Amino acid sequence: MTRNKSFKQRVRSRMAKTGERYTAARAHLVPEGERPGAGPAAAADAPGASPAAPTAPMRARVSSDAVRERTGHGYDTWFARLDAWGATARSHREIAAHLVQEHGVGGWWAQSLTVAYEQERGMRIPGRRADGYTASASKTVRAPLEDVFAALVHEQVRERWLQGTDLALLSHTPPRRVTADPGDGTRVVLYLTERGGDRVSVAVEQSRLADAASAARAKESWREHLGRLKSLVEPAP
Repeated sequence: MTRNKSFKQRVRSRMAKTGERYTAARAHLVPEGERPGAGPAAAADAPGASPAAPTAPMRARVSSDAVRERTGHGYDTWFARLDAWGATARSHREIAAHLVQEHGVGGWWAQSLTVAYEQERGMRIPGRRADGYTASASKTVRAPLEDVFAALVHEQVRERWLQGTDLALLSHTPPRRVTADPGDGTRVVLYLTERGGDRVSVAVEQSRLADAASAARAKESWREHLGRLKSLVEPAP
């Protein structure tokens, strides 16, 4: 009996004993690090979740060897199974849920397999979401977190590193997150993360861009902006 069939039997056995639904029974049997609620995989199981990709920047494809080790099969086998199931006509959420519920794949791995399948079959273009394209960039700066956050929210300071780029603040969560409107129909979110040793990672994501060319230009522009921000907030040697 295959690993996946054995897992499904364990889940259904627990359901019979406890009266739990499939998702709840499964959550008690999968390893902690693979539970849907532990990371991006939550999108596959959460009612009303968006069928779009996880909001974090898209990562490189996991190796087929790693997929085989953790799921029992490599990409070729999974893609063939999904083809046979008719996955090209399904949404992202439906595919990920199918892998979790019918094949016992851990939530994070189900999401990774789904994204890889969509890219392989031309269903997903890297950087594109349901509402348009997305550009992202990041920079680590050597400065206190509060100083970096101040450079994002204080208008006069912000103008010094944006240099003419309009950015109207919509909301902010001190000292971690800022949401802003560039005035062109797109949306910008900046995230701050402490890295230790008085270092702060500044990550920006601009969404709702019209096409891949716009996303490429935005990415390059944000790299320049973050470079100026770094020069502005870091103390002189």
